[in-house]
Amino acid sequence: MAVTANGLGRVIEVNFDSSATLPTGPVALTQFNNLVQVDGVGAFTELWGSYSRQRAVEGADRVVEVTVTGGRVAAVTDVAGSGPIVAGSTVLLGRDAGADALAGLRAGDPVTVAWRPKPSDGSNLHAAVGGGNVLVRDGVVQSIADPTLAPRTAVGFSADGRKMIMLTVDGRQVDSRGVTQTEMGRMMAELGAHHALNLDGGGSSTLLAREPGAPAVRVENGPSDGSERAVPNGLAIYAPKGSGRLTGYWLETTSDPTAAPGVAPVRGGRPDRVFPGLTRALTAAGYDETYGPASGVPTWRATPAVRGRVDRDGVFHAGTSGASTVTASRGRATGSLNLTVLGPLDRIGPTVPRVGLTGLDGNALVGVVGYDAEGNTAPIEPADLTLDYDRNLLRITPTGDGNLAVTALRDTGSGLVSVRVGRTSTVIPVTVGLTDVPVAGFEDAQSWRFSQARASGSVASAPGHTGTGLRMSYDFSQSTGTRAAYADPPAWIEVPGQPQAFGMWIHGNGTGEWPSLHLHDAQDTQHVLRGPLITWTGWRYVEFAVPAGVQYPVRVRRFYVAETNATAQYSSEVIIDDLVAKVPPTVDVPAVAPRTDRVVVRDGTVDGTPWRFAVLSDAQFVAADPDSDLVAQARRTLREVRAARPDFLLINGDFVDTAYPADFALARRILDEELGDALPWYYVPGNHEIMGAPISNFAAAFGATSRVFDHEGTRFVTLNSSTGTLRGGGFDQVRMLRETLDAAATDPRVGSVVVLHHHPARDPSPAQASQLGDRKEAALLEQWLADFQHRTGKGALFVGGHVGTFHADRVDGVPYVINGNAGKTPSTPADQGGFTGWTEFGVDPVTPAEADRARRDPLAEGPHWVDAEFHAHTDRLALTAPASVAVGTPASVTATLTQPGGRTVPVAAPVSADWSASSGVHIGSAAGVRPWHTARFDPATGTLTALRPGAPVRLTVTVNNIRAEATITLTR
Repeated sequence: MAVTANGLGRVIEVNFDSSATLPTGPVALTQFNNLVQVDGVGAFTELWGSYSRQRAVEGADRVVEVTVTGGRVAAVTDVAGSGPIVAGSTVLLGRDAGADALAGLRAGDPVTVAWRPKPSDGSNLHAAVGGGNVLVRDGVVQSIADPTLAPRTAVGFSADGRKMIMLTVDGRQVDSRGVTQTEMGRMMAELGAHHALNLDGGGSSTLLAREPGAPAVRVENGPSDGSERAVPNGLAIYAPKGSGRLTGYWLETTSDPTAAPGVAPVRGGRPDRVFPGLTRALTAAGYDETYGPASGVPTWRATPAVRGRVDRDGVFHAGTSGASTVTASRGRATGSLNLTVLGPLDRIGPTVPRVGLTGLDGNALVGVVGYDAEGNTAPIEPADLTLDYDRNLLRITPTGDGNLAVTALRDTGSGLVSVRVGRTSTVIPVTVGLTDVPVAGFEDAQSWRFSQARASGSVASAPGHTGTGLRMSYDFSQSTGTRAAYADPPAWIEVPGQPQAFGMWIHGNGTGEWPSLHLHDAQDTQHVLRGPLITWTGWRYVEFAVPAGVQYPVRVRRFYVAETNATAQYSSEVIIDDLVAKVPPTVDVPAVAPRTDRVVVRDGTVDGTPWRFAVLSDAQFVAADPDSDLVAQARRTLREVRAARPDFLLINGDFVDTAYPADFALARRILDEELGDALPWYYVPGNHEIMGAPISNFAAAFGATSRVFDHEGTRFVTLNSSTGTLRGGGFDQVRMLRETLDAAATDPRVGSVVVLHHHPARDPSPAQASQLGDRKEAALLEQWLADFQHRTGKGALFVGGHVGTFHADRVDGVPYVINGNAGKTPSTPADQGGFTGWTEFGVDPVTPAEADRARRDPLAEGPHWVDAEFHAHTDRLALTAPASVAVGTPASVTATLTQPGGRTVPVAAPVSADWSASSGVHIGSAAGVRPWHTARFDPATGTLTALRPGAPVRLTVTVNNIRAEATITLTR
């Protein structure tokens, strides 16, 4: 007698001898997630492992489990078992009708078990896999009511059944949030799937592939568990065994792009690029007609030859800048790879600013990245590096992916690793070991003070983790904006050494607030160190990492908790105790001058350009205090902008501090009073435009949250990043950006594109906390803008805000400008962009001829079509110069400006200034000196050089329409 189970997964045939009294006929089989679950009979072998079998019969009224060993029944029970299955045994698990089918078996009955696939329509089944929801049915994406973001895997087929699409999307990672099932369906449909099925997701989502010529498969995605997970099913495609005869080569860089040194928003680098005079290691894997491994040493060739050559070991030696095609061949078997030789190496830097090792045998990875003058990057091969370091403290070895493995040889110590590539150099500070240094024991908790933002509460002494602790109570039910409760020490706490982290014990109530430590460093830059949300009850040890780039020593200003969720309304408390600093041995790092991209005017103004536009942001005033200094600063900035008479103004977010109707009403009144009809303006929302209220309040007051408009040959795209991501403002605006770039590429009326939103792709400050939260989104933005500029030769520019500093950099030829604060206190030192003001851009439209020249040579500097003038608020301006300068003895000239509140700012990059002098004085580099010049002043270095004695000269500097001057005598 036979019992056959038909269904989606597999058919189980259980054969009994004729003496068994069992019902006949099919028993239904269904599929649940990854687990074969039958309203009948399921078979389990030792491959199942020790996991409980109960899940297969959840909800069943009747259960019978039969263990078959050596072809006979060994045991019969009425519950599903767990634990390992004996090798050679099979466990039959029946539910309901299946249980009835097995109930007549007794120990010793002979049983044979066999299974084969059997589709319900009677056709021949070639492959089967269990799945979940149907994502696409007959070309229609299915709407699935599951908002969960997770890693996903799906399989689909084209309408004619001739094309299969397999897709895995990573998730639960810093740079990949995952997708919903509906989003996965949309992606499958975009790839051409007419039907698509959701397979197992989460940590089980793993994509493996064997690349041509490789002997085995490898993991191609990033599983959320960090490695492969053992799962009970999967879908595999096999190629037949090949002949092993060489038919082609699969060429790659030895460094995997996903692991190569890089500094982009996402992990990995660009080993397909290389600098002139440097090298790139390549591999050529031979393959046969089924792409299986095939042996054969190739001959290498690089075309054109001027771009470089490949030696017999497969190492490309780069020549002049441009595109190169590398070919490996043997007989008729060939393979090729495209490389790009960048512009000359301009500078190098490590992938991390410092390396901290835990102690003896502690290890870490670091890579070295090069930059050309246009901000194009490429990893530097370890073979091209010259390293100098303490070999008694560290062991440094190259890795297969182009990084350096740094291993500690002692328990404690510190030092610098000096790195040279030709004439360029950098240093990597390395420390070994950490010591817990007590910072606060809270025995003086009664002396701490409570302060708040949109909350109320108090601080007091309380039993701590080891002695006395500090209790902070607070009420977060008084506002929907971001609320915070602060515990301030009697005086800021000086912390010795160079701590890499802080640790403390926190007693929580599970209410979900955000614990933070507020630091000030040696440059008085503020750093907020964030811990995990307090979702626990009782004591827990928490660590706060110190961001790289902090200037030591640091001081603890306060501890606080914050609540950013508008719907979270509660009163709670925390107790804190035993604050310690995790301090490594001290290492002194040479100071590095901050960089400012050449898009920022150092000497001059943008007044003479064909047309101009202005940007201001981050005033952050509230309607509750309409006469505040912040309102005054916002009004001052608007008056300065109006006086400059640009074509229009863009307000790039955080004009207000909270998003209530009264705040927007005040913002509208200020704009009307200060600008009226004299200057068109556009308001782009930032995160404070949704602070405590929905974006609909902003839209009701100021209209669209994103828009596209043209002005004098430049297409502007303003986007809503108020949630910290672009998708958070609606995925439609991401699609709009893509469509706008595509349209601008072919529109002869458009010579350049400006993309503007509040959160920049990269935060240049050490904490890097004020950038787009989705790092793949940031990388996509950079990729799209670079591709647009390189492909079309037209100009591209990005303008952001939010960081609290004025800054400009260049990525793949595209300038990225961050506008600083108009009113709110800056977040960086004054000499590093930490001043208040606004930005004015001067535009010289790109002509079709200029775009065509740039398109033909995308690695060179594109059309010089835009300049940025950083206007610093200036109350007073002082110029300091010697009374006389002797020929042959260069002298230093400095200027400083004073801002509201007494902030002193050096007049040097990134502050824009306009230098001038009396006749006979050359302003600029030595290349511009002529015989009639008596002196030269270089604004970049602040150096005045007397060329010959003569009449006194006058030197003048102008910042934001404020002038200062000095008279200098030139002597022998």
